[in-house]
Amino acid sequence: MIPPKPRARADRVSLWAYARLFRQDILSAQPQRLYRAWMAEFRTPFFRSFLVNQPDLVQTVLKDRPQDFPKSNRISEGLRPLLGDSVFLTNGTQWERQRRIIDPAFEGGRLKKSYGAIWAAACAARDRLAARSGEVVEIEEITSHAAADVIFRTLFSIPIEDEIAQAVFHEFRAYQRSQPLLNIAAFVPLPRWVPRFHRARTRASARRIRALITQLCARRQREIDAGTAPDDLATKIMTTRDPVTGDLFSAAEMVDQVAIFFLAGHETSASALAWALYLLAENPDWQDRVAAEAQEAALSGRFAEVSRLKISRDVFRETLRLYPPVPMMVREAACPEHFRDRDVPKGAQIVLSPWHLHRHERLWDNPDGFDPDRWQTENGKTCGREAYIPFSAGRRVCTGAGFAMVEGVVLLSLLLRDLRVTSVDRPEPVAHLTVRARDGIRLRVERR
Repeated sequence: MIPPKPRARADRVSLWAYARLFRQDILSAQPQRLYRAWMAEFRTPFFRSFLVNQPDLVQTVLKDRPQDFPKSNRISEGLRPLLGDSVFLTNGTQWERQRRIIDPAFEGGRLKKSYGAIWAAACAARDRLAARSGEVVEIEEITSHAAADVIFRTLFSIPIEDEIAQAVFHEFRAYQRSQPLLNIAAFVPLPRWVPRFHRARTRASARRIRALITQLCARRQREIDAGTAPDDLATKIMTTRDPVTGDLFSAAEMVDQVAIFFLAGHETSASALAWALYLLAENPDWQDRVAAEAQEAALSGRFAEVSRLKISRDVFRETLRLYPPVPMMVREAACPEHFRDRDVPKGAQIVLSPWHLHRHERLWDNPDGFDPDRWQTENGKTCGREAYIPFSAGRRVCTGAGFAMVEGVVLLSLLLRDLRVTSVDRPEPVAHLTVRARDGIRLRVERR
C-alpha cells in the first residue's frame, strides 16, 4: 500500500484561502502540479514566491551561491518568540560567527564521544515501550520522549527524568500544539516595530521554555567556573571562543542556541522515528529484516556497531525521503535572478521543498512508494546526490545531521530488535513545525 500523503488543493485559490489552508497545514495547501514542476510561481500583492524543484537550481541556491539567497524572515516571524536570534534564523556575519562557535562541538570525534548518551537514551526508550507490550500506543508521544531524552543527555548530561528537563519537554509539547508556522507577517510585510500578534499561549509557552533553558545554562556556567562541568555539547559550545573575535556566547545567545538545538533536534528526530516505525508496521517484511540485522549485530552500546546497521540506515533514509521533518525552506533573492527563462526580482521568496523534491515524479522511480532498496539502485544513488535534502545542504546544512542519522538508526534498530509493531489505522500527514500525523500514529506493540 502507498504510504499516506496529504490531498492537494485546487490549482487556483485566492491569497486569503491559501493563507487559511497554510495555517491549517503547509502540505495540503499546495497544488498537485508541484510534484512535476521544475519551477512554479506564486504572486501576492506584497511579494512574489518561486518554488524551485530543478536540482541544479536547488544547488545554486544552497551550495553554489548561498550568500545571494539568505534565509527569508517571513517564515521565521512565527518562531522568534522562542528562538530569538538563534543560528536557525540569522544571516550574514551574525550567522557566520554563530557557526564558528557551534560547529566545533559537532566535528571530529564528538559524535563518538556522545554515543554513550545516545545509547543510554535508546535503551531507556526501549524499556519504556516494552513495559507497554500488548497495548496500542500513540507512537509520536513515545518518539518525542525518546528524542528529548537524547537531546538532554548529549547536550547537558541529564536524563529526561531531571526536573528541569521534564518541564522543558512538557512546555515544548505545549508550544508545538499552540504555534502555527505562519504568522501574518509572512504574507503582509510589516516593519519590525509592528506587533506580530502571536497567540497569547504561544508567547507564554515560549517565555516559560526560555526561562527553563536559562536555568540549565546558568547551572552549567557555574559548573564550568568550578571546573566540574561534564565534557558534553553544552560545555563545548559554552567554552568555545570565536576564532576571529575571541568572544564566547553571551548567556542570552546561549539560550537562543539551546532553544533551536532542542526544537530542531527534538522535533525532527521524533517525527522521523515515528514515521519510520509506522512504515515498518505497514511493511512487516522490512521490519523483520531490520530486527534480524540488529540481532546479528549483537548491539551492546559500542559506536563501531552503527556501521553494521545498513538495512536500518536505508529504511531511515527512505523515511526521511517520504516524510522529511522540515517540509519547506524559504530563501530570499538578494539580487535579481533569471531562472528557467523567468525574471526573479530582488526580494522574491525562493521556496525549496524537500517534500516535493523527494517525491518528484520526473526524478524518482516509484516516488510515493516505500522502497528502502532504492538506495542501492542507480536512480536512488543519483537522486540521493542531486534531489535529497532532508537536512538542507551547503553551508547551512544542519549541524546535527550526523547525530540525527546515528540517533535514528540506533533507536530504530534497538526498538525493533526486541519489539514488534503493527499498525492500527492510517494516519494523515500534516505539517506545522514538522511533518506529523494530524491525530497521531497508533501502533500496537508486542515483545518479540
